[in-house]
Amino acid sequence: MYIVAIAWIYVVFMMSITEQSVIAGIMTFLLYGVLPVAIILYVMGAPQRKRRRLEAEKMKQDSESPSNMTASPGSDTGPEN
Repeated sequence: MYIVAIAWIYVVFMMSITEQSVIAGIMTFLLYGVLPVAIILYVMGAPQRKRRRLEAEKMKQDSESPSNMTASPGSDTGPEN
């Protein structure tokens, strides 16, 4: 996916350097190149961000829940009889 984005940025850059004025070139590059590519990459990255968020929540939940419910015999911290 990144190769397509890089190629599109290159094409738009070539379009922008042929504009009549510097302002028109900058606006062409930003409005035809950077803005659409940023939106597309953001939308295409949504599933990966969701997957990472769910994995982080699962790891946090696993670390908060007690992993061993029964204590080992040598780890009793209560009063001795």
